[in-house]
Amino acid sequence: MKLTVVMPGRTDGVENTRLGRTASRVMGSLPMTGGLGEKDENFAVEWIRGVEDFHTRFSGGGLKNARILFLFDIGATGICMELYSLLQEIRQNPSGFAGSIAGLVVDGESEWYTKAVAREFVFSANGSGCLFVGRPLVEATKGLANFSLAARVGNLSPGRAYQEAIRELVFRVARFSLQPKRNPKLLCLHSCNARTSNTYMLWSMVKEHLKGRCEIREIFFKNGEIKDCLGCSYDTCLKYGQNTRCYYGGVIVDAVYPALESCDGLMLLCPNYNDALGANLTAFINRMTALYRKRQFYDKYLFSIIVSGYSGGDIVAAQVIDAVCMNKTFILPPYFAMTAVANEPGSVKRAGDVEQRAQQYALGIAGALCGSGS
Repeated sequence: MKLTVVMPGRTDGVENTRLGRTASRVMGSLPMTGGLGEKDENFAVEWIRGVEDFHTRFSGGGLKNARILFLFDIGATGICMELYSLLQEIRQNPSGFAGSIAGLVVDGESEWYTKAVAREFVFSANGSGCLFVGRPLVEATKGLANFSLAARVGNLSPGRAYQEAIRELVFRVARFSLQPKRNPKLLCLHSCNARTSNTYMLWSMVKEHLKGRCEIREIFFKNGEIKDCLGCSYDTCLKYGQNTRCYYGGVIVDAVYPALESCDGLMLLCPNYNDALGANLTAFINRMTALYRKRQFYDKYLFSIIVSGYSGGDIVAAQVIDAVCMNKTFILPPYFAMTAVANEPGSVKRAGDVEQRAQQYALGIAGALCGSGS
């Protein structure tokens, strides 16, 4: 297995930083090619340490069909100029990472910015064809405070817990394999008015092209129907979750939990009213925690349709990535979100090339779930 490690901040002296030292120890401890009998347990690691090296490889198609670990050292300010240089090129190339599977590590010297930087990068790389495994982010904040619990549970130092988290991510990226399904199940959750919602109209266009490709189930959340999580104790949440229940019951337990467990992909319809996820979908994500105590979702794909009145679809998409991929472990397939701008009822139907985009997006969903766009 060849693993490409992209660390654009430095061309030398990698081990002068906490991230560099930790990543170097992880890579140095991996079984190298020829060392073990099982193919997926052997690694040939290559480093891309400079921005120019990245640009050369990326523009020449050398980062397609790759297994990649991105390493970003953002310091105390969250500003990494090399990262912005990468973003500029990535956003100009819609297929530069086609076929690639990745995870990332973001190391900072404050308690801020790590997740913000991560989700911005993941959104951009995903739009260039990159798949991210469920829970693709390892973050390290000031003093490794965010590893205090993991260190205590594992009887490790925070530094060692950080190292083991990177190692575990490396193996998940390396071992990830597409699992095509026959007659896959796609669960669609929404609170849209089917008659007037541009978001639902766009979903209807996409759905037309999914007929015969997957089994679709829709669950509509009525206003006031879902109680948000009110923060039960860990033990209470765990107890209910082990029985596929939640203290607050309702449609989440009766309909959504069973559908979520049996589906292969999750589609979220997200009208963008205030550059944020709607209240019902936010409550749903919060209430997923009880089920998450019982099982993770590393085997399920995440999709989203986002329609904005004016702008901000990228902001909502990043929130979906953060909440459902990074936190709840759903796979982020290439081009996971379809966004559009429509500010009058029905106007999405008149958006430029919308039918062609809807068909292309549907083929992408089919490709992820079935292993083929046909």
